[in-house]
Amino acid sequence: MKHETLDEHEAHGGDGDSVAISNEGLKMLLKGMTYPELEKWVQSHGYRPGQAMMLWKRMYGNNIWAHHIDELEGLNKDFKKMLNENAEFKALTQKEIRTASDGTRKILFTLEDGLVIETVVIPCDRGRTTVCVSSQVGCAMNCQFCYTGRMGLRRHLTAAEIVEQAVFARRLLTDEVGSITNVVFMGMGEPLHNIDNVIKAADIMVDEQGLQFSPRKVTISTSGLVPQLKRFLHESNCALAVSLNATTDEVRNWIMPINRKYKLELLLQTLREELCFKKNYKVLFEYVMLEGVNDSDGDAERLIELVKGIPCKINLISFNPHSGSFFKPTKDERMIEFRNTLAGAGLVVILRLSRGDDQMAACGQLGKPGTIQAPLLRVPEQFQMAIGSSA
Repeated sequence: MKHETLDEHEAHGGDGDSVAISNEGLKMLLKGMTYPELEKWVQSHGYRPGQAMMLWKRMYGNNIWAHHIDELEGLNKDFKKMLNENAEFKALTQKEIRTASDGTRKILFTLEDGLVIETVVIPCDRGRTTVCVSSQVGCAMNCQFCYTGRMGLRRHLTAAEIVEQAVFARRLLTDEVGSITNVVFMGMGEPLHNIDNVIKAADIMVDEQGLQFSPRKVTISTSGLVPQLKRFLHESNCALAVSLNATTDEVRNWIMPINRKYKLELLLQTLREELCFKKNYKVLFEYVMLEGVNDSDGDAERLIELVKGIPCKINLISFNPHSGSFFKPTKDERMIEFRNTLAGAGLVVILRLSRGDDQMAACGQLGKPGTIQAPLLRVPEQFQMAIGSSA
């Protein structure tokens, strides 16, 4: 199977719109529609808008999360017959659930074309449980520290396939882990590379009559696709996370090839300008710490300068090792020193512990690369010793 790069994909026509049609008899995939689209579709079959709202609440609200016609109690008999003939409720098929020692669950889903995606549910003692959803099968970004990046890009997920991950998570695990309150688009894929479907899925998730996630608790992450980032900030009220991971273009060009197209200065200046127009809004900078690569005192000082003028929080993330990567995680003591330097400059900094790494469910560990993998890039000479002679 060919693995597309970002440039190749854009040459083939870019993002592509969400398709809400199932292959099964060309039935309509209901979870691929926003509420206005669902209402219009219901009316086109001769039924009142009120029926559309009752259907919507059974799919997304009232703790029903319907996956089947038999779960639509209270709906008009003729309306249910029409749905049975013309609608499809499920975009995914559950394959298995793996539970890590810390309680994190990784759910594997099979798509209609046989491809597999992974979704992670992360319980938290403080009453907050997060579902981490995938937006693509694989990823075209080829970040050197990310296992998913080894896959290359297989395809985008539709809005229905993205939304269904959150629905499944609530349906399967609410009784076990409690209410799922947060969504992060930090699973497989680069969300803003699939921006049409991601914005649509996020809109469905925050609908007040349905899943009712707060827009501030739905976070879309990006490696730094600047035009799509600007569009996202204009079109969505959801939160934004930017995966930064380096303080110089030289290092970021190596570990995050997207930086060759959208340099650090352009990325950060765009955020500086765009966030002037959003009130009480902070971007979350994610910074995966790689021993000897991006964790020096100089990196800490440069990071302080880079984010000046940008309302932000910074997540320092421990690197999660996986096969095919030569990086090593920064030691805990060094992470704390790095954190203290940033905090001393007045920045809001969070140390993020690994969750689910014993089941390959942690940050950067999702997916299953095939025999043909995205290329490992040449290591700059000054870092060859830091990551070992095996590189």
